[in-house]
Amino acid sequence: MNLRNEHELSVTRQKLRLIEGRYAANERDRSGDERVRELTMRSLRRLIDQLTEEIGRFESGRSLNAIG
Repeated sequence: MNLRNEHELSVTRQKLRLIEGRYAANERDRSGDERVRELTMRSLRRLIDQLTEEIGRFESGRSLNAIG
């Protein structure tokens, strides 16, 4: 997915904050099945990385457009 405008950027940043919060909460909570927790953490980390990359790509393109 590629972000197309400032609204999508804002929504993606909000999603990223929520997911990072969930990741941190999951790190602290050691109850439940360890395997499920591990898989959840892996999935959340991939999503965090993906959203961070999308934000970076959008911001990079925005700064290139400002220069050119």
